[in-house]
Amino acid sequence: MPVLTIHDLPLPYLAQLPERPASAVELVVIHCTELPDLATARSYGEKAHYDNGVGHSGHYYIDRDGAVYRYVPGTRVANHVRGHNPNSIGIELVNLGRYPHWWDSTRQTMTEPYTPAQIAALRALLAQLRHDYPQLRYIAGHEDLDTARMPASDDPGKEVPRKLDPGPMFPWAEVLDGSGLQRIGKTTP
Repeated sequence: MPVLTIHDLPLPYLAQLPERPASAVELVVIHCTELPDLATARSYGEKAHYDNGVGHSGHYYIDRDGAVYRYVPGTRVANHVRGHNPNSIGIELVNLGRYPHWWDSTRQTMTEPYTPAQIAALRALLAQLRHDYPQLRYIAGHEDLDTARMPASDDPGKEVPRKLDPGPMFPWAEVLDGSGLQRIGKTTP
């Protein structure tokens, strides 16, 4: 495993996010940004989407070059996945996903592969998180937990998945190998 360097870049509303003990963390959720670059993802994460002044963000972001950024410490609850925020850590990998046609029914194929540097950094981060959070046992993709569908932007008579990340290009077998984590969600029997 490569040596892991984590760059701390706290979100401006960090103090408004609820605190939690490390023992509350049981799950890691893997996301892709579905945006063109880290700067755009950061800008989106800084925007307030709720009345209390907080927004949507993962805890960690991994850029295409493998650089790891922490926007929210794991002892705070970030808003990254419906229904699972209190017990999970969200990891976002910079990737186009379906950008910029997220809900167009004719553009639901995700084609950008994750870089070897991203996957190596993710594996190192997961090992560090397993060390830091003793109850961490599970992993899921955003698509495994948020299975909602919504009207397509090009044809409201059609439905598309609200979330598809990390998508078909994500190398689950490689990431899970030796991680000590069990994948849960729609793939669980």
